[in-house]
Amino acid sequence: MQCSCISLPSNLKLGPSISKFKLSSIPKVEAIDLAARISLPSHVKAITSTSNPFVKHCVKLRFSSSYRHFHGSVLVVGATPIREICKFQESLRGISCTLECLLLLDEVEIPEELVDVSVRVVRVSSTVMKKLSGMQSTESIDAIALMRIPDSFYSLDGNLKQAHCKRWFPSPHRILVLEGIQDPGNLGTLIRSALAFKWNGVFLLPGCCDPFNEKALRASRGASFQLPIVSGTWNHLEALKTEFQMEMLAGHPESNELKPVSVLSQQFANSWKDIPLCLVLGSEGSGLSEKCWQVCELLSIPMAGGFESLNVSVAGGIFLYMLQAANDRHI
Repeated sequence: MQCSCISLPSNLKLGPSISKFKLSSIPKVEAIDLAARISLPSHVKAITSTSNPFVKHCVKLRFSSSYRHFHGSVLVVGATPIREICKFQESLRGISCTLECLLLLDEVEIPEELVDVSVRVVRVSSTVMKKLSGMQSTESIDAIALMRIPDSFYSLDGNLKQAHCKRWFPSPHRILVLEGIQDPGNLGTLIRSALAFKWNGVFLLPGCCDPFNEKALRASRGASFQLPIVSGTWNHLEALKTEFQMEMLAGHPESNELKPVSVLSQQFANSWKDIPLCLVLGSEGSGLSEKCWQVCELLSIPMAGGFESLNVSVAGGIFLYMLQAANDRHI
């Protein structure tokens, strides 16, 4: 089969995209390497070697958070999340604006949903596909997309004078706040759950992993591209809270500690259905920070059997479902 190319651009430019990312967070040694622009010549319609510079660039996007954000690009592995992202973006804007390049396994048909999308298609060998995906087998992986990090993602610096809360979250009635969630599987699952239960966005406090980490992307199934995500500090979060008069809840195991812990119930959820709120979830290892204890009302999930806590993504799913906004609830 000959290689396919749809609306082939003259050159695929993969240069820096730094409008919202802090360059100071990139190590000096790596920044030297990042300075060179990487491009895939327009005549290239197939890649068979893992030593190809473009392949090396894509692999580095998969492994390095600072490299991803410097270039403003990310690899999305698998036809299903690619389709979900493109379908969402088409419904929102009419075009798939973040899709830069589609890498397809030799002789694999272009996914039906992407046939009419104007995107460069490059065929790759199974060896290259394994290298790009990090998978030992390509049986379940036949497509990888190079996508731009969406405009709905913000990485904030410490300048509160530039805190444009209304830009971060257009409708901040329900915001999931994550603190110190380092496991990418948990983080991706929580983002996916927040989208499923129609929360308005996710705020990442320091200590969280990159939502565009390959494992986080796999767990989120494309939700990281469909939901506003902001990475910032407690100062930014408090600015958001003040701007929109939001209340603060935090998930916490039931205990007899000095600060009272409310118990999640249908009655409790009903009492909050019309109140704008932020729900904070912390890591299972270190728990909630002292700052969170100070500013949040603590909330636990009632459990039998002597268990003290649930996995954070499981607990988060329960909280997100029960505390949906009034017009989104089906309980």
